[in-house]
Amino acid sequence: MAACLMFTSCTKEGPQGLTGPAGKDGTNGTNGTNGKDANETCKICHTATVVDRIAVEFQQSKHSWGAAAFEEAGNTTCAPCHEQKGLVYVCQNNTSAEFLFSGGKWVNQYTVAPDAAIGEIGCWTCHSSLHTTYGESDIALTSTSAVPMTMWGGAKTINLTADAGSSNLCARCHQPRPMTCGNDPAGRLLNYDSLKNFPNVVMYDSAEGAVNKYVKPSYRMHIHYGAVAAVVAGVGGIEFTGTMAYGNSPHTNAASCSDCHMADPMTGIAGGHSFNVRNAREAALSSSTTWNFNGCNVTDCHAADPLSKTHATWINTRAGVKTLLDALAAKINACGLGHDILHRDASATNLWWGITSNNYDGYLDIYSSSTNPAGYWRDPYNTSAANLAKPKFPKLLNVQLGAIINFQFCLREYSLGIHNTEYVTALLTNTIAALPNFGL
Repeated sequence: MAACLMFTSCTKEGPQGLTGPAGKDGTNGTNGTNGKDANETCKICHTATVVDRIAVEFQQSKHSWGAAAFEEAGNTTCAPCHEQKGLVYVCQNNTSAEFLFSGGKWVNQYTVAPDAAIGEIGCWTCHSSLHTTYGESDIALTSTSAVPMTMWGGAKTINLTADAGSSNLCARCHQPRPMTCGNDPAGRLLNYDSLKNFPNVVMYDSAEGAVNKYVKPSYRMHIHYGAVAAVVAGVGGIEFTGTMAYGNSPHTNAASCSDCHMADPMTGIAGGHSFNVRNAREAALSSSTTWNFNGCNVTDCHAADPLSKTHATWINTRAGVKTLLDALAAKINACGLGHDILHRDASATNLWWGITSNNYDGYLDIYSSSTNPAGYWRDPYNTSAANLAKPKFPKLLNVQLGAIINFQFCLREYSLGIHNTEYVTALLTNTIAALPNFGL
């Protein structure tokens, strides 16, 4: 007969198979580490005293107005400065400013891919890492690298080293644009060195026809608007040899753009993320402008002798540069033999109103049906009856085109020499001396 084994539970069963009471609980284990509260990290920025304040200040900035972004949406050559994704693209791709020969013509490489030509300037433009780690590192600047000058096809560089190179991000856009040979179908970059090395060579002469000339004089023959970073760095102008040596003011190496343009805000619309250095409302309503000197009157700058709009240094510097701009304008206009070739604009649309006595805006007074229908001079390449009724534009020498470029440089840096007094003064003084008198 086979043996039979039976296994039973250790639990004592009560009547009808019910289980008895459980034993006592064991000792609790060690608690785990508490997780991080995401809201605490967000509050590094998202508080009324940080992001909310910055957003309100930025609403008063010209970067925020948006018109230029809408106008240039989809334009791959304008996008590096006018579109949010465009600026981020050229910074992250270290896009070259060279002109390379391709497809039978010279092509400026400083462009963006079509899908990057979009977006208004905003927080993510300068701080492209926002909301990646949700920490303080997110507010790092998009780029602080030295900036190859598009005007010079990358042959010259802007490198503003103060404040860990933060101003180089500003220089990405606030730099002059290239000027190309208008009659060259290959789109060759103008040789700026020839303007000073061969000053008496004819750059344009309507009497000889247009075919063999080097530029296309027009209303908008200019270096665009953003000359200021080049002026601060003391680089890029047509540096005629003269009595004054080219140097830089202390601002070039000792101050950054943010030191002055993002100083502690004052009453009104100046400072912080408005980037204004004057109360824009007052500037629009009257000539009694309140300037924000909070970034100037600090230790190691002007604290010992604080600047104000009535300070002699401020007044005399600006008045001296205005006098030089007026003198240069007169010598440039002299080649018109009785009529200005520089365009005047005394209206509120002139961003440079008051910088010169005659309110020049840096354009040439050449007919354009859309932008300057009252222009005095004929556009050499316009065959309309309205245009042909105008007087022919005067002959231009290399030295005169160089003078026009330098006038635009020093007019459109806007501060009347405050950004870099030494460089602006030398550039204007030497250019005035280099120009022929034409009977003046």
